[in-house]
Amino acid sequence: MYKRILLPTDGSEASGRAVQAGIDFARSVGAEVVAMTATPAFHTFSVSAEMLEQTPDTYEAASAARAQRLLDEAAAAARDAGVPATSLRVVTDSPYEAIIATARERGCDLIVMASHGYHGIKGLLLGSETHKVLVHSAIPVLVHR
Repeated sequence: MYKRILLPTDGSEASGRAVQAGIDFARSVGAEVVAMTATPAFHTFSVSAEMLEQTPDTYEAASAARAQRLLDEAAAAARDAGVPATSLRVVTDSPYEAIIATARERGCDLIVMASHGYHGIKGLLLGSETHKVLVHSAIPVLVHR
C-alpha cells in the first residue's frame, strides 16, 4: 500500500498531531516516514519581526535551530513507534511547492498534513498551505484535523 509518507511540520499543535497520526498510520501499514519543515529565506524588507530584528546570519542560525528542533521531535516520535524516519529542512518562500517537490523527490506515496481549520475571511486572508498542496499535488494527501 503506502511505503513512504511525507510528514510536513510547521511546529503548530495541529501539525504535531498530524505528524503523530502519520507516524501511527505508517507503523500500521509498515511504511517509513520523511519529516520535513520549510523555513522562509531571509529578506531585507519584511513584515516578520524575526527578520527585522536579525542579521541574515543570526536569522539563518535561529531558523536552522528551530527547524532542527521540530525535526528531532518528529524523528524521536518515529523512533519511539519503531518507524524508520529521515528528515530535512527546506528554505523556501513557498512551503506548498517545497512539500510537493520533496514528496516527489523522496518517492513519497502519501502526504499527511494538518489543517488549521481556518475558514471564512480568516482562511481567505491567511491562505492555506494544506489547501494549496491538495489542489496542486498529484500525490495523495491525507488531511488531519
